Amino acid sequence: MNAPVVRYLTGITTTGTPHLGNYVGAIRPTVQASRRPGTENFYFLADYHALIKCDEPARIQRSTLEIAACWLAAGLDPQQVYFYRQSDIPEIPELTWLLTCVTGKGLLNRAHAYKAQVDKNLAAGVEPDNDVTAGLFMYPVLMAADIVMFNAHKVPVGRDQVQHLEMARDMAASFNHLYGEHFTLPEAQIDETVATLPGLDGRKMSKSYDNVIALFGPREQMRKQIFSIVTDSRAPGEPKEVEGSALFQIYQAFADQAETAALRKAYAEGIAWSDAKQLLFERIDREIAPMRQRYDELVNDPAQLERILKGGAEKARAIATPFIGRLRHAVGLRNLAAQPQAAGKAKSKQALPSFKQYREADGRHYFKFVDGGGALLLQSVGFDSPQEAGRAVARLKQEGLAGAEGAARRAEGVSEAQVKAALAQLAAG
Repeated sequence: MNAPVVRYLTGITTTGTPHLGNYVGAIRPTVQASRRPGTENFYFLADYHALIKCDEPARIQRSTLEIAACWLAAGLDPQQVYFYRQSDIPEIPELTWLLTCVTGKGLLNRAHAYKAQVDKNLAAGVEPDNDVTAGLFMYPVLMAADIVMFNAHKVPVGRDQVQHLEMARDMAASFNHLYGEHFTLPEAQIDETVATLPGLDGRKMSKSYDNVIALFGPREQMRKQIFSIVTDSRAPGEPKEVEGSALFQIYQAFADQAETAALRKAYAEGIAWSDAKQLLFERIDREIAPMRQRYDELVNDPAQLERILKGGAEKARAIATPFIGRLRHAVGLRNLAAQPQAAGKAKSKQALPSFKQYREADGRHYFKFVDGGGALLLQSVGFDSPQEAGRAVARLKQEGLAGAEGAARRAEGVSEAQVKAALAQLAAG
């Protein structure tokens, strides 16, 4: 029996030019991962997400071009993966709305990015929601739609993004409880071996700090940037520490074990900083130079990139379009002419009693038991997770009213006999 295919999904927000840290932390590992047997891999350019952070249209367009070219130049094969631009999949914003309708505001209130802006505003003595757009607040829902649109099993993320994966799981679970099992609950995959590169000043390499090494800029530009890495004042011949050395850490992200050991030995023997920087430049250039020609070719031929991305979107929509159709039907957005009663040829089937699970603004999970007409029979207490609420529902189905003790109470005016009869009707189907 063949093992099930595992789906992985990764996106990069299109707000800047890729640098060496992006290559080591995201581009190189995802290209390597795309070649794993037994997997389906989805890679997308998150240009809707870019609109939350950036109001410069030309910058978003240019960044989309450069990131797509970087991924392809680094070896991503669009024939072997799903490679697309987020905004080319109209089913994603539609799914975002469906998820919005089952997501409690309390859940979104706890998102790190939103809380950080609120805390910043409070510290500045201004209104808590000052400069908070609905886009920033709703960002986790759009991210969840990206993931569950394709029922990804694994999503490689940094530790700062784990919360968003947990929120995506909550949203998918809430939808499943209300409308049936449609979504796979995704799992975060944290790869501890992926390096986070220090920048020229020793802090994390980031455009925000203006301390980056350009990935596919001119060769001489890369050399100048590497030679500007901050080092200490130890002279040639003086032993040097590898601990805390940004130069050594960057070299280690490209070198094999033997090369790393050789530079460690050279540090101990007092290598001159200029010689160490030259070694680093040569080692990085050996890996990057073969890709630079392909990158330049793609950047200078936007029409070719556009064709690749449109082809990837068509391939991805072959999954997304029928799936959103099933989700629309599940929530009741249906073709009226397809209903049996519209033709007058069949009596509508009597609706059965049912359990409805949902999440309130307090962040807790609830269920209610209603009869075939939608009248409330039982109302649950709040639970910390949808799984706990689901287990309580299962007990009720198996044990009858005995399973409701401490978990739910009868609605006002509803007798024990009514609840028992409804449970029996549900069990009989």
